[in-house]
Amino acid sequence: MWLTAIVLHESVFRTTDLPVDARFEAWVERMGSTHAPMRLTSDRAADYRGHQRVIGLGDVTVWPATFDQLVFHRTPKLVRQSDPESYHLSLLLKGEGAADWGRQQAAYRTHDFHINSSSQSWEVHTGSDPVTVVGVEVPRALVAVPGHRADQVLGSLMSGREGIGALLAQFLRQLVADTSAYQPSDAPRLGTVVADLVTALFAHTMDAGPLVPQETRGRTLTLEAKTFIRRHLGDPDLTPEGVAAAHHISRSYLYRLFQAEGLTVASYIRDQRLEHARRDLADPRLRALPIHVVAARRGFPRAAEFTRAFRTAYGVPPSEVRAQSLVEGQGA
Repeated sequence: MWLTAIVLHESVFRTTDLPVDARFEAWVERMGSTHAPMRLTSDRAADYRGHQRVIGLGDVTVWPATFDQLVFHRTPKLVRQSDPESYHLSLLLKGEGAADWGRQQAAYRTHDFHINSSSQSWEVHTGSDPVTVVGVEVPRALVAVPGHRADQVLGSLMSGREGIGALLAQFLRQLVADTSAYQPSDAPRLGTVVADLVTALFAHTMDAGPLVPQETRGRTLTLEAKTFIRRHLGDPDLTPEGVAAAHHISRSYLYRLFQAEGLTVASYIRDQRLEHARRDLADPRLRALPIHVVAARRGFPRAAEFTRAFRTAYGVPPSEVRAQSLVEGQGA
């Protein structure tokens, strides 16, 4: 019997699936339906190359794409004709670009966020080489910052290398890299995470933290704490107290954040250590690494303690997972 995996809804569009003379017009239509109606021009229009995936997350849409040189024009006339009232963010992963809002301009490097609003006119240019981006469409109503203030971030340089920008960028890259781990029921929750991080990024940029709802701040802080934990799994002294101190909050408040998700901080640290150790043991590239070294790298300095915890979590000893990965590697 064949079993079909139930995953997030995702559509894929490639201009190369179309006749050459229809490619650019189809890309224009695709961009208009993904974000908002725009007038597009390109030096490569005669044989345009573009590839886009659209991932639906409830009211939020994420779309990784790679495409040839392009100029986007969102004109005042198009704004009057059709306004989906959304914010658009593009995380630039490869290439270069620049934007013009009339009153100000901005140039973007890789791992910067470009941000615009469907309710305003603008012009965006990409460089001569193809660009790779992760686009995000978030309804204005989901960005829990007053609109007149949220619009202040348009044109601001927002980096995806540090702070909340790095947190959002990491989440987006991880999401688009592999959606097979998620089910359709996860989509609205993932969309909420994206909207919360966008809200936090806007608020941070305009220093409007107190305007962000407490619930949004809490979810963002929980995600920051989880990211910190995953980055420090190899530290055997990683504790809830250390996590709380790193985020300048009390231990009791950290506990409440995790309790809101049905978790404890200590169990999350343990489970993440075990899961990363399991992945390492199943990785054929690490087969020469002794099991006790794998354990130590993931925060288990005592091999016996690691073996007990691993068997309790997975029902088999670490050596069996390693042996199975070797057999599968030889078969491949």
